[in-house]
Amino acid sequence: TMGKLQSKISFHTTKYRADGSVGQTGPSGASQQHSPAHTDAVTSVAALKPDLCVSGGRDKSVAVSSWRSGAALRRFIGHEREVTKVTSALDSNRVFSASRDKTVMMWELHRTSGPSQQFPGHDLVVTGLAVSPDASQLCTGSRDNTVCKWDTETGECLGRAAISRNLVTHLCWVPGEPYVIQTSEDKTTRVWDSRELQVAHTFPAKQHIQTCCDVSPDGRYCLSCSSGSAGHGAEATLWDLRQTRGRVCEYKGHFQTTTSCVFLPRGPALAPSIATSSSDSTVKVWDQNTAGRG
Repeated sequence: TMGKLQSKISFHTTKYRADGSVGQTGPSGASQQHSPAHTDAVTSVAALKPDLCVSGGRDKSVAVSSWRSGAALRRFIGHEREVTKVTSALDSNRVFSASRDKTVMMWELHRTSGPSQQFPGHDLVVTGLAVSPDASQLCTGSRDNTVCKWDTETGECLGRAAISRNLVTHLCWVPGEPYVIQTSEDKTTRVWDSRELQVAHTFPAKQHIQTCCDVSPDGRYCLSCSSGSAGHGAEATLWDLRQTRGRVCEYKGHFQTTTSCVFLPRGPALAPSIATSSSDSTVKVWDQNTAGRG
């Protein structure tokens, strides 16, 4: 299946250097050079609109950039420490950022001065951020073992839930549903009902810290990925949100912590695929159904 996938895509390799220069090592072609959007390490990136993305950095800033040109179009300054997570509701003009300064901020894409809303309330670094599809509600999570729900219009905290040892690593909203997926350092993946801010389901605990999660566009499956070292752990796990008794599939091949996992957009003639990134300096693409690696 992956052979068919590869035959339909023209691959080339591009290296992006810290100085902003670009070197292409695949088929010859003109390569563009762009100035970096951040002055220090990029810590998080998310899609904003079909042609835009948003990123957060160690330089405390949030940047909106064009997928096509690579140019940074807007830069938001307001956090006092490193930005840890960024997110947005697709086709929305709102961008959300979380930081080690314990706060979350909302930015308007066309607003020129300062955040339009702030959400203070966590006691430690904010490490999870998920916005509802209509951008009216926000869920945040922290290393302080709490998950909070917010009204994005008023900034009011609508609920706060604490679970011992539940150090949140990532949050994502299930499309079309009032559910939020959450991964944790306690090695579990939880499904929260955002209406009452209660845990609706907890998947069986893994052997390692769960570092990240994602939900398929149809809302049926979720992914989580694990920490690991020397070839132990570091797998990604596929869970069925309708049949929640156990894992559906595992993707093994990374040698160090798998830091991120994502469902890839599916073309009409392509098998469903996922991608994982790791501290072993690789990104791997997998056939979702067979765990075949490309």
